[in-house]
Amino acid sequence: MKLLLVLMLAAAGWSQTAGVALSSRLAKEMDLNADPNSALWRGAPVVVAERNTLDEPVPGHRTEIRSRWTPDHLYFLFICKYEELHLKPEWTTKEETNLLWNWDVAEVFIGADFDNIWRYREYQVSPRGEWVDLDIDRKNPLPEGGWRWNSGFTVAARLDETNKVWYGAMKVPVRSITEKPAAAGMEFRANFYRLQGPGPQRKGIAWRPTMVRNYHTPEKFGLMRLVD
Repeated sequence: MKLLLVLMLAAAGWSQTAGVALSSRLAKEMDLNADPNSALWRGAPVVVAERNTLDEPVPGHRTEIRSRWTPDHLYFLFICKYEELHLKPEWTTKEETNLLWNWDVAEVFIGADFDNIWRYREYQVSPRGEWVDLDIDRKNPLPEGGWRWNSGFTVAARLDETNKVWYGAMKVPVRSITEKPAAAGMEFRANFYRLQGPGPQRKGIAWRPTMVRNYHTPEKFGLMRLVD
């Protein structure tokens, strides 16, 4: 399957480079969904996260991340294998959930300023479609950690408890990251993360290892590149 994916990307003119996640262009805006077999996600470039921030394997928690883009939005899909769920007992999808990262989540950390890498945005979705977004400034943290900022992003989620996999999708306005409209060749500094499971069994999964037990290490982020 991995070899087939590589061949498909090569045939489309997409080269895979370590530390670079590709995002392919959509012909038009689409309604968000968390179905990997839908037209939105079918054929989208893939990166895989299955190790923790220290670059150690995390068996049973393979995470596939797909991405698409339009001039106005970035789309992300996380396909998350798990062993055990850790969900918030009292939950809502009608409003933002602060401290959502204390429960099971998939996360996108992304920034467009290559000179001030400590300034970036954070977007989270849970297996049930809870969400939170944050405006991050590592040098001068914003009040309450920046969670009161509102990007206008939307989420979708689906939980398959039979097969122990959950799906989380995001549709992120480009304007929440940069004033420039998205275009082929544009690059962002990015990392993708998960937090999964309860207590001592809690797992952390990272696309690019930070080599410390801290997700907020922007100097270790990879790149996300927009392609046609």
